[in-house]
Amino acid sequence: MPASTADSTSSALLEVRGLRRDFGGVRAVDDVSFVLPGGGSLGIVGESGSGKTTTARIVAGLEQADGGEVLVRGRTRTGPARGRAARLARAREVQMVFQDPFLSLDPRTGVAAALRETLALHFPGRDHTARVRELLDQVGLGSRAADARPRQLSGGQRQRVAIARALAVEPAVLVLDEAVAALDVSVQAQILNLLADIREQTGIGYLFITHDLGVVRCVTDEVVVMRHGAVVERGATEEVLAAPRHPYTRLLLESVPRPGWDPEAIAAARRAL
Repeated sequence: MPASTADSTSSALLEVRGLRRDFGGVRAVDDVSFVLPGGGSLGIVGESGSGKTTTARIVAGLEQADGGEVLVRGRTRTGPARGRAARLARAREVQMVFQDPFLSLDPRTGVAAALRETLALHFPGRDHTARVRELLDQVGLGSRAADARPRQLSGGQRQRVAIARALAVEPAVLVLDEAVAALDVSVQAQILNLLADIREQTGIGYLFITHDLGVVRCVTDEVVVMRHGAVVERGATEEVLAAPRHPYTRLLLESVPRPGWDPEAIAAARRAL
């Protein structure tokens, strides 16, 4: 079953049903539904204010929805988890990687120590030495970066640390919120290739939140286009990008800079929608 439908299936890893979130009378997320199959990669695309990040934060458990339901492997994540064990178990299901990992990394803590802290929190009473080495190798850092602090790392290396820390708890779903937007194009390609390799190796599901249609084209199987909190188009990524049906999707594609690109015409088209 493709991720463009909201029907429950045995292969569904993540299901979002009728999600709704209001802020001060403004509907930020309006009846959003989608399915991410096991091992799949789904992109949520839209401009600032489209509701894509709020949707991602609800899926990750960082915000509560006002309506609708989120399920992982058929188990609901709706409502607050009760008790520390339940909160940790829910956190292990879905992990999130943000655009700027520097904000979520302790500047005083080395890479290996940060990974050990995460592992000790979720899997206490174990020796995590071998797992830390495995995670460093998995994200292409290796032992040389083990003692480095965030300020000693490049932006791409810090993002690799953030990915390693998210993978440490063996999540079912990894939510990537503009995770390569702040990186140089060459580093973006390296991180996207790394994520593709990890998905192939582990079968983890990806939820990519992005405004970048190039990223969507490279790393997603299915795409959901959001505008003003609602889904305006969905389908297989290649099909949607090759023959978009909704005027807003066409506008997003036309907004990508290229020879002969006219930003004033794009701005006028956006105001007319």
